Amino acid sequence: MDHIVHYRRENLAERVRELTDGTGVPVVYDSVGKDTFAASLASLKRRGLLVCFGTASGPVPPIDAMQLALAGSVFVTRPALADYIADPADRDALSAELFGHVAAGRIAIEINQRYALKDAAQAHHDLESGRTTGSSVFVL
Repeated sequence: MDHIVHYRRENLAERVRELTDGTGVPVVYDSVGKDTFAASLASLKRRGLLVCFGTASGPVPPIDAMQLALAGSVFVTRPALADYIADPADRDALSAELFGHVAAGRIAIEINQRYALKDAAQAHHDLESGRTTGSSVFVL
């Protein structure tokens, strides 16, 4: 069952623990960064994985490896797209797989903002200030 937890309106870690009967979740995908890192870490079950793939609120501060042990021997990774698409054959295969999922309806692309190209500065401002959700596109 899916649940939505708004990290600015609820205590993320407490809510996750409540929803999982105190166990925590096996994986957290965190695109926010600095503002949610500690709560994301605290939401993991023992030996869980935290995937930090964005820094919308700023970079995550340096962590001491002991934090990972104290959180339940958890793992943290910060993947970089360049490492996954450096080889053109890998890039092409992964792109084909992604677009296949989109075409089959297994992945929905949520476009919540549309901007005229002349409003590019506003689009950047909205994105940087956290006023956007989903994808933003420029309409030509």
